[in-house]
Amino acid sequence: MLKDLGIKSRVVLLTLLPGTALALVLGAYFSWMQLTEMRHQLNERGKLIATQLAPLAAPAMAQGYGQRLQRILNQVLDQPDVRAVTVLDIERNLLAHAGPNMITPPPPADPEALTQVSNLDTSRILLPILGRHLHLASIGPNSNQQQIGWLELELSHEGTLLRGYRSMFTSLMLIGAGLLITAMLALRMSGAISKPLHQIKAAVAQLRDGHLETRLPALGSHEMDELAAGINRMAESLLSAREELQQSIDQATEDVRQNLETIEIQNIELDLARKEALEASRIKSEFLANMSHEIRTPLNGILGFTHLLQKSDLTPRQQDYLSTIERSADSLLGIINEILDFSKIEAGKLILESVPFNLRDLIEETLTILGPAAHAKQLELVSLVYRDTPLSLVGDPQRLKQILTNLVSNAIKFTNEGTIVVRAMVEDERSDRAQLRISVQDTGIGLTEHDLRALFQAFSQADNSLSRQPGGTGLGLVISKRLVEQMGGEIGVDSIPDEGSEFWLSLSLPRAADDVEDLPRPALIGRRVAMLELHPLTREALRHQLESCGLQVLPFDSLDQLQEAVSAQRSIEPIEAAVLGVTEREIAPEQLRPRLWELEGLGCKSIVLCPTSEQTQFHEALPESHTYSQLQGKPACTRKLQRVLLDLLHPQQALVEPVVVSATRAPRVLCVDDNPANLLLLETLLIHMGGEAVAVSSGQEALEAVKRTDFDMVFMDMQMPGMDGRQTTEAIRQWEFDCDRPPLPIVALTAHALSSEKRSLLQSGLDDYLTKPISERQLAQVVLKWTGLPLPRSTAVFAPVEPMPPENNLKVFDPEEGLRLAAGKADLAAEMIGMLLGSLEEDRQGIREARLANDRQTLIERVHRLHGATRYCGVPQLRAACERGEILLKKNHPNAIQALDELDLAIDRLLSEASVDVGGGI
Repeated sequence: MLKDLGIKSRVVLLTLLPGTALALVLGAYFSWMQLTEMRHQLNERGKLIATQLAPLAAPAMAQGYGQRLQRILNQVLDQPDVRAVTVLDIERNLLAHAGPNMITPPPPADPEALTQVSNLDTSRILLPILGRHLHLASIGPNSNQQQIGWLELELSHEGTLLRGYRSMFTSLMLIGAGLLITAMLALRMSGAISKPLHQIKAAVAQLRDGHLETRLPALGSHEMDELAAGINRMAESLLSAREELQQSIDQATEDVRQNLETIEIQNIELDLARKEALEASRIKSEFLANMSHEIRTPLNGILGFTHLLQKSDLTPRQQDYLSTIERSADSLLGIINEILDFSKIEAGKLILESVPFNLRDLIEETLTILGPAAHAKQLELVSLVYRDTPLSLVGDPQRLKQILTNLVSNAIKFTNEGTIVVRAMVEDERSDRAQLRISVQDTGIGLTEHDLRALFQAFSQADNSLSRQPGGTGLGLVISKRLVEQMGGEIGVDSIPDEGSEFWLSLSLPRAADDVEDLPRPALIGRRVAMLELHPLTREALRHQLESCGLQVLPFDSLDQLQEAVSAQRSIEPIEAAVLGVTEREIAPEQLRPRLWELEGLGCKSIVLCPTSEQTQFHEALPESHTYSQLQGKPACTRKLQRVLLDLLHPQQALVEPVVVSATRAPRVLCVDDNPANLLLLETLLIHMGGEAVAVSSGQEALEAVKRTDFDMVFMDMQMPGMDGRQTTEAIRQWEFDCDRPPLPIVALTAHALSSEKRSLLQSGLDDYLTKPISERQLAQVVLKWTGLPLPRSTAVFAPVEPMPPENNLKVFDPEEGLRLAAGKADLAAEMIGMLLGSLEEDRQGIREARLANDRQTLIERVHRLHGATRYCGVPQLRAACERGEILLKKNHPNAIQALDELDLAIDRLLSEASVDVGGGI
């Protein structure tokens, strides 16, 4: 509140406040002292009156003169402040009274001394009348002390209070007069201060408004005059500065006026340069897209025909050469993708794929590619995928592989000795998603706090002096960080200088349907395998890989111990295979050769795992009877290891056979491509997988073929001379509209990877797109997705699968398949088939009710639920019927009704056969 007051109010307040407080305190103090003194005087006067009255009243009491006593008392009332007086005998009986009744309580009686009681308005005195009061001359220490009565005297305080109030009023009047005089002086003084300040305020306001000629006169005091002089000097300086500024403005205006034409010319040139830059950016994007198409088109042929050639009868070395060609083509494709990544990240148009993939395969493939670089520096590469980690996920495997490749490559570059470990574990898991943590730990140079802060910035490296040796632009981690963030995860690093670093990324990915190829093969379950690996982490990883194949693993610390165990248990529980992880530092190749012969003689097959840089030396040391596949590079690949073991322990189960899927007929597909190699590849793949393919090389031929023949779907190339893919699609859609025909699924085959290109494809009437090069698995998935008709002989790419019979020959109940799906646990297999049979009637009734109600959504849910239950039981026929019915229902295909009838028949067959099997014991 005080801050809101002006100077004048503050001066008055500071002047009056102390004086008022002091006057009130002193006035109250002296008034209280005066009132106290007056009360004291009143009490003393009352005591004096009582003392003088006792000798006068004593003779009258003694002689019995009552009237005389009354007159004495009446005369006492004439004394000031005496209200009433009473004379009592010794028994306190009334002898005489003058005045009104006493209102003060009687004081305590003391026969020898005077007592008194006071209240606010009156005081009452009690005095004993003694014998000595009869004779005034006899008063002394030896006088008669015999009591003859009592004298009571009551005094009124009204007079005293009245005099006190008068004194207080006088004090207040004097205080008020003093404060009034003080206020007048304060107002005069404050005016002397505030008036010059108002003049200063008005002058400053004039200066603020630009009237710099304003000056202040003398203000009447030394301080104010100095302040006015300072303001006047400031005004003169401002006036001078304004004049100089005006001159500068005039000069600058003249310069601007002279250079205006030059600036206009520069603006025109800048506008032209901007248009040229935009055009250059457009040309760059178009160049990248076109170059991507031109390079991917021959790569599509190279990779496709490499896959086809790998299925023919070749020697192991020819297979190895083809694998090298395939890896080289994949590497070239990766380089093209990297070039496009820079463009897409800069433009903010990076689009992530969402496809099923296997996490373990992805990690192992990454380490297989980078193995030679690590082994050249004698580093150990280890892959640890924890047992509870879900492997079948949905995401962008190429981008995730790109991130892992970058992290592992950096670890190899900055590690001179030791181990590089890639770990995958689950942090949180739900029924539909999994939170994963993937880390890459090395024993390299490590990073300081300063390096960590600049690590994920573009063109920054951990240490220029060290990074110059391995090379790199410093963009790898930046791209990895942006990819992880776009996937909805995070990436970080923990590092200790000179001890190593651990790069980690945390991702939440949807779960996919479990991959049957990950389940243990029945032919391998329970087989005893010896293992030799001296490196602790590699040993743990290898043991986990072998156990995941269903094998019983016996680890050994030396080759001698392993050989002794194989020999000792040959006739009891034979060890059928030995997996040996070796290096030249641990055992020389020429020393290993006789040991392998001895193990072969004991009936124990051997698989040798060695660094890729030492494969040539160990291959020459292998016995001639050993197959080419029995020498594998580190780190071991689980699928490849399983195939080799299956080939060694159960050769007839290792043949690569086509997977024959149930279908009423083969899908009829139209292939359109102007490139003869790509067209031949696509047609060959479709026919090889059991489909019917018609190949045309132009858009016009495709339009005529669609009008002439009924197809289930079309694969359409985008860049063709004459009528390109978009124009052909628009013509087909227009023909369908004119003829009132249902839309035909058209899938684009394109090498373009820009997001704008993909969006424009879907907006131009196409249903889906495949990016070249394509694989058999992608082809089979797309055909099944858009036609509901699976390719009868779709072949698994990454691992051999056991053949399935055609639909008519599919088993209704297959106990061996049920045991395999239950990981070899008979009790679990029986429990799973029992749960399925227990709910089968309820599921069939629900499907029938949904069909009668024509409730398509409920029907899809019911069939999907039954399909999920069949995935874990040995019921091939029912599972195939559920799968086909669910696909056709989701596509609203006309054949969905027929598929539901087949599903109902499959349920009948299973219930009938199950009742018979239960009677005989399943």
